[in-house]
Amino acid sequence: MFESINALFNNVALRKFLVRYRIVLGIALVVLLFWQLGWRAENFWLAFAVSMVGEFIQLWCFASLDKNSTLAFRGPYSLVRNPMYLGRYFIILGMLLLLDSGRLAVIIVYTVLYWFYMTNRVKREEALLKEVFGQSYADYCAEVRPFLPRLTPCSNGTLAFWDSRLFRNCHGSRNLIATLVVWGLIALLLFSY
Repeated sequence: MFESINALFNNVALRKFLVRYRIVLGIALVVLLFWQLGWRAENFWLAFAVSMVGEFIQLWCFASLDKNSTLAFRGPYSLVRNPMYLGRYFIILGMLLLLDSGRLAVIIVYTVLYWFYMTNRVKREEALLKEVFGQSYADYCAEVRPFLPRLTPCSNGTLAFWDSRLFRNCHGSRNLIATLVVWGLIALLLFSY
């Protein structure tokens, strides 16, 4: 069964379709969920805080990652190999906390689907990183777990790291603006009724 699910998440045509239409599909899914299950305005600030923790993790990743040029072991990458996926998980989880009925079931389904997405995507990325960085990446993988953060930075790592040039190159501000716009629209819808 897991092989079939993993094969679905690794289907090239499906991945291309989802990437191409991710914004439209995401909006449609959010509208459908909130239309069918309702909102809970009293959860707004908790949900927003959870989402912003995820957004901060992503922004820190953008300011620490020199994609395919330098092995990332600074900032959040000194604690966990895939912090950006953890950040994305919390951004969306925060939004799901606003659901009224069926919230727990939706969060469980989301978590399972996100796990399959994340593990399959990471397998593909790590194969590429092994080719690009060789033994230094293997050493990094031996010291830093893929999803469960360490309590202290890895031996080569620096936790307190933020490079504004990397942040700009990775379009971190666009990500922040998009997330804040979505939350602004959610607030407008929640509090205008």
